[in-house]
Amino acid sequence: MNRKQQQVIDYLLEENQVLKQQLNATGKKLSLNDTQRRNLAKKGKLLGWADLHKYAALVTPTTLMAWHRRLVAAKYTGIRRINTERQKEMEVIKELCVKFAEENPDWGYDRIQGALANVGYEVCDTTVGNILRAKGIIPAPERGKRSNWKQFVRSHLEVMAVTDFLNVEVWTDGDWCVSKSSSSCSWPNVK
Repeated sequence: MNRKQQQVIDYLLEENQVLKQQLNATGKKLSLNDTQRRNLAKKGKLLGWADLHKYAALVTPTTLMAWHRRLVAAKYTGIRRINTERQKEMEVIKELCVKFAEENPDWGYDRIQGALANVGYEVCDTTVGNILRAKGIIPAPERGKRSNWKQFVRSHLEVMAVTDFLNVEVWTDGDWCVSKSSSSCSWPNVK
């Protein structure tokens, strides 16, 4: 290790001590998320006990090793308890994929991928296909042919709300006519 690297390490150690003193002075506990704990535990394990006692400033070496043991245990139990930012993002992506596919039955995987890119989520068309298959949604050409009345109403709801179904019944001298709109009514006995 050269002198410059040692100076950087010394500076970072001093900076950590200052931050730790400020935390102790305020009486607040440090709040770390799962990703931060995981990263500290990985780096701490690489250092080993002796160096952790020397360099660890935010949490004790015992805490770091406990976090590492939990990471290893989670790896071998098959239960994924680690919630990363990408996992949270994938939940949003899955919801949007299903929403786009249900509201637009003629959209294929590429079109849904493009719509996701427009709202800031980069995924490939294979991922979109996997998400839709997992939810039991069939591909676009078949999806468009199998639409039912409920899907039709949902996809055209905005237009249908504006195009209200009106019947106007008009009585004149005993005769009546039913019209779909007042402008197109044919009046039987009116001159």
